[in-house]
Amino acid sequence: MSNPSLLILPGDGIGPEVMAEVRRIIDWYGTARGMVFDVSEDLVGGCAYDKHGTPLHDDTMAKAQEVDAVLLGAVGGPKYDALDFSVKPERGLLRLRKEMDLFANLRPAQCFDALADFSSLKKDVVAGLDIMIVRELTSGIYFGEPRGIIEEGNERVGINTQRYTESEIDRVARSAFELAMKRNKKLCSMEKANVMESGILWREVVTEVGKDYPEVELSHMYADAGAMQLTRWPKQFDVIVTDNLFGDMLSDLAAMLTGSLGMLPSASLGAPMANGRPKALYEPVHGSAPDIAGQGKANPIACILSFAMALRYSFDQGAEADRLEKAVEAVLADGKRTADLLGEEGVQPVTTSEMGTAILEKLDASL
Repeated sequence: MSNPSLLILPGDGIGPEVMAEVRRIIDWYGTARGMVFDVSEDLVGGCAYDKHGTPLHDDTMAKAQEVDAVLLGAVGGPKYDALDFSVKPERGLLRLRKEMDLFANLRPAQCFDALADFSSLKKDVVAGLDIMIVRELTSGIYFGEPRGIIEEGNERVGINTQRYTESEIDRVARSAFELAMKRNKKLCSMEKANVMESGILWREVVTEVGKDYPEVELSHMYADAGAMQLTRWPKQFDVIVTDNLFGDMLSDLAAMLTGSLGMLPSASLGAPMANGRPKALYEPVHGSAPDIAGQGKANPIACILSFAMALRYSFDQGAEADRLEKAVEAVLADGKRTADLLGEEGVQPVTTSEMGTAILEKLDASL
């Protein structure tokens, strides 16, 4: 059998720095655990535009369709702000999501005990937090037609269309129910059925899908109320499923409950390929942070944990994903912090590569 294949797209800003630490982790698994990956690398985002005049070359898109999983760093930066919307760095990421049909975006929000004090909420509210937000990723208002800016009378009008089909809601709901079955069997669906027809359909379809998962406790909540409850008592939730727009906002809100965007991974999954593995793209939640690029200040943990998600969801290596996540937790428990996690006076931050080395040492100790 051939080795599992990975396409690495480091991207812009701090993307190459954090991805370099992931490469070290991947190499460790090959040497220490006999898990060898066929790794290739290419460009996406601003760096792809600089070379090809497009944020994602067709050849790169073709590679992404062929591999078992894609690992992406980050895209964008102020250097590209003046570009036409159609070739901005973020369009490369959106093209990957759309053409790979990655309809289910998994955004965990987990608060490590060592970082509970970094949250803007009280420690008892967030300590032990472990929730998963499943965001529909390829439809809704970000892709609906008609869209654009038009002239109407003597003024301009911006138009975006919220649009969902039953099948689009059904498939992301099933992904969320399957996740809930593997966790605590609780699922909360969030929409705005009180004011939006798309929300009414969303609630009806999710409820119907729920009949196939009688073991899962299903609840419904308006998305604005869900935002309030996430800041009031987030541990009431286990898995949350929601649409593209609300998922974008709610997952960022949940991310900050944990104290730092630099800590949070994500997975975007699609339908199974011929080998049974899902189409998949893994990326940290954080942006490209060009202001600290090249300075060794970036936190690589979110990107490393994104690889842990790849081990779990693409390669059916849950035990190895647990090993990597526990190594990260142990390093944080030892008090090692990159600059974004400093809260105590007198604590010297570690560099990006020093954090990677510390995690590798914990992996060694786990053998």
